[in-house]
Amino acid sequence: MKIKMILAICCLLLPWLSFAETSPELTEQEQYELWANTLWNSLDRQTGEIALKGNVAKLQVPDDFYYLNPADTEKVLVEIWGNPPGNPSLGMLFPADTTPFDAESWGVTIDYEQEGYVSDKDANDIDYNELLTQMKSDTRDNSNARVEQGYEPIELVGWAAAPFYNAETHKLYWAKEIKFGNADTNTLNYNIRVLGRKGVLVLNFIASMDQKAIIDSKLDNVLNIADFNEGSQYADFDPEIDEVAAYGLGALVAGKVVAKTGLIAGLIIFLKKFGIFIVLGIGALFKKLFSRKKSEV
Repeated sequence: MKIKMILAICCLLLPWLSFAETSPELTEQEQYELWANTLWNSLDRQTGEIALKGNVAKLQVPDDFYYLNPADTEKVLVEIWGNPPGNPSLGMLFPADTTPFDAESWGVTIDYEQEGYVSDKDANDIDYNELLTQMKSDTRDNSNARVEQGYEPIELVGWAAAPFYNAETHKLYWAKEIKFGNADTNTLNYNIRVLGRKGVLVLNFIASMDQKAIIDSKLDNVLNIADFNEGSQYADFDPEIDEVAAYGLGALVAGKVVAKTGLIAGLIIFLKKFGIFIVLGIGALFKKLFSRKKSEV
C-alpha cells in the first residue's frame, strides 16, 4: 500500500518537478509559478460553436464557460489533476472565472458512446429508489474488491440529485454522492446524458459535494451547451437501418452497461490531486498557488 502511495505521489509531481530541473536558479515557488503559467498559456480556451470530433455533435459555448480540446484536456487531467493517462475524451468545459489550478475549480468532461439508439420507453416505469438500493449493493461489492487490491474503500452515499429525464430534449441527468475512504469531503458525481440517433453524449462533472450549489446554478447552462447535429438527433432514428442499444435509461443511471457480449463497463471517476500535496507536507504552498484566479495565473 505504501509503495502504491509513493508511486502515485511521484506520478503527480513528475510534470512540474521535471520542469523545475530546467530552472534550478529559481525558488520552489517561482519554479511552480513558471510551470503553471507556461501550461496555462498553452491551453487553447475556446467559446462559441465547437464541432466535436466525429461530426455527430456540437457545442454552443457561452462566454461564461470555455472549452478545451482533447489534447489540452489531457494536460489538465494528467499534468494538473494527477489522473493516469490513456483516457481520451472529446474535450472539457470549465467556468470562465476559474482555472484548472484553482482549488475551487470544477469541470465537465465530454465523451460519446456510439452503442446504438437508447429507447426511453421505460422512462416513467423506473423506480429510482429501488435502483439506488441495487447500486449501493454493487458499490459495496466493488469496494470489497478494491480493498483486497490495496485501495481505499468506496461508498455510494445516495442521490445528490434524483434522476430526471426530459422527454422533449431527450436529456437525462442525475447526481450521486460518493465517499472515498476517510476523506473529509465527499465526491460529487454529477452526470448528464444526451440521447442521440446512434449513441449518447456523456457529460460528467468533476467536483466535490461542497460545490453542488454552484453546479446546480449552472446546470441549465451546461444542459444547453451540448446537442447532436441534424441527422444524428434522437428524432432522426430509423428503425429500419439503425441499431438499438442493448440497454435503457436505467442502465445509464446505474453506471454500467450490459452489452451484447455480456461485459460490464464501469464508470471512470477523474480526481484532482490537491490532497496529495498535503501528504508531502507542502500543502500550504500549493493551497496558496492553487487559489489564484485566472487573472493571476
